[in-house]
Amino acid sequence: MTKEIVKEKKETQSLDSILENHNIVLFNDDVNSFDHVINSLVKYCKHSPVQAEQCAHIVHYNGKCMVKTGNIAKLKPICSALLDKGLSAEITKI
Repeated sequence: MTKEIVKEKKETQSLDSILENHNIVLFNDDVNSFDHVINSLVKYCKHSPVQAEQCAHIVHYNGKCMVKTGNIAKLKPICSALLDKGLSAEITKI
């Protein structure tokens, strides 16, 4: 009976790690323009233009900004699209 509990607990933990919230963090660079960053955030993260502009300023002045939160399955294609557009981004666990 103890083995069954341990196995069930491990399965639950791995499922929880998939469903836990993660963030896409966008990092500052000296290559991309504000317009490019803003347009990318609007297109891929579904930000409003104002929200995207605010994130761009936060990235510029602080070096990074969390731009999207969700489960890892939802965030992977968004992060990939941002990377494909030449932006520096990564998925981090909350």
